[in-house]
Amino acid sequence: MRIIFSRKGFDSSSGGCPSPILPDGRLLTLPIPDLRSKISYRDLQLEGVNPGRLVSQLTRSKIKGSSGAHLDPDLNAGHLPRLPGWRPVLGQHGSAQGHLHKQGVESGDLFLFFGLFRDAEISNRRWRFVPGSKPKHIIWGWLQIDEILHVDSLDNDSYPWLKYHPHLHGEPDKGNTLYLARNYLSLAGLEEISGSGIFDRFDPRLQLTQTSSDKPSQWQLPKWFYPEDRQPLSYHSKAERWQQDHSHCLLSAVARGQEFVLLADQYPESADWIENLLAAVKA
Repeated sequence: MRIIFSRKGFDSSSGGCPSPILPDGRLLTLPIPDLRSKISYRDLQLEGVNPGRLVSQLTRSKIKGSSGAHLDPDLNAGHLPRLPGWRPVLGQHGSAQGHLHKQGVESGDLFLFFGLFRDAEISNRRWRFVPGSKPKHIIWGWLQIDEILHVDSLDNDSYPWLKYHPHLHGEPDKGNTLYLARNYLSLAGLEEISGSGIFDRFDPRLQLTQTSSDKPSQWQLPKWFYPEDRQPLSYHSKAERWQQDHSHCLLSAVARGQEFVLLADQYPESADWIENLLAAVKA
């Protein structure tokens, strides 16, 4: 099995700011802007939050509530009205999809979605980021692959519920691919957990960024992540990116790039780590 660390959501270049951690601890992943999208931020349905207002205020009106949102990955049935048969789905294309193909990503592999987050609050009736809070990389969702669909050969009659998805409305791309989620995880000890989902609230187990670092891309991982003589996390083959201390593995993650693939079979400790990570869903 492969574990894919997949960077998704707002950041300094896509959206211009982090996604917010709300005062109640909820992780609210903001889809990146998309001028072609027929889905706007104010169309999204979020419990107790006006997403159009929140996006406009956090970006200081650089992005408006009426702006198009690239809702991908689309993991939460409650975000929009759905047609019968809807399933959680991720789309990928271009060089990022080329990397997934080269790495042999297939049915049964597990995406872990991470993004840039920062604590947010309401002050004087407006959303803002908490002064002095640090942006950090946090894992916010997951999807275990069931079906893999190639958009160019897709039979629209077979998947009518997919017509809304942004990857069906972009420019032609022979690599344009959709990954549909399994109904339930097929991982030992986790068979009763949904095959995809969102971690609703922050949990320290979900944080990738080293707690003492001002750089979000400075990751603090379990010690077993250190490659030794194994194939390292893709895009991170340079030895100088990896360090060890007495209890952790430290990684200087690449600044850009969307999909980082780990061969879980070479890292048997990853099974317990995934189980502990997804225990945050049960908590």
